[in-house]
Amino acid sequence: MMLYKVSLLLLWVLAVAPLSWAQASTCFGTTSNGRLEQGVKLPSSGTNYEGYSTIAQLAGRTYVHSAVYDIVVNSYARLETMAPEKVYKYAETGFAEGGRFRPHKTHQNGLSVDFMTPMKDKAGQSVHLPTHPLNKFGYNIEFDKQGRYDGLEIDYDALAAHIVALHKEAKKSGHGLWRVIFDPTLQPPLFKTAYGKYLKANVQFSKKRSWVRHDEHYHVDFRVACKPL
Repeated sequence: MMLYKVSLLLLWVLAVAPLSWAQASTCFGTTSNGRLEQGVKLPSSGTNYEGYSTIAQLAGRTYVHSAVYDIVVNSYARLETMAPEKVYKYAETGFAEGGRFRPHKTHQNGLSVDFMTPMKDKAGQSVHLPTHPLNKFGYNIEFDKQGRYDGLEIDYDALAAHIVALHKEAKKSGHGLWRVIFDPTLQPPLFKTAYGKYLKANVQFSKKRSWVRHDEHYHVDFRVACKPL
């Protein structure tokens, strides 16, 4: 009976053990020329977030460095208090072993994450962008100059809150945010939100348009120490 109770206790501990108990990831090189060891798969969903595609998850396209995993998941937990009425969706991250991640030029060492842009409907409710094979899992969506698409518009308050949460969780864990890539023509309203001053003071945003627009999603590179490739 005692052995049975100990076994149950061990199973419970393993089930609720935090990620930090697992072997930490090791990244090599840079986001555009690197690889990853012990990559960790992001959860498929949580209280206020979900992944962009079950197909992509099964294909192994949602792995990150263990430190990035903690930052991303903890930021969503922080948002339950910061923005309890908002919902979020993450997109492409990388492979468990890193390396070339087509069609992206980066996402090679577990430190890059794409997030689908938070939206609101005509009633002002927080909603997800639709992501499915017919629109290339959201990546084929194009916003107009006002950040609108098919009756939806960018929820700048939700977007700003998320970036702030990511930055605070990164700093809390001893790491950082290197940059956020988001269409420069759509950025100005971000700095008019309640989080505008914080963003200007703490977060580096893209100044020029990237090789792809980055309107329907924003790309975040995290600052975590990596070994030479």
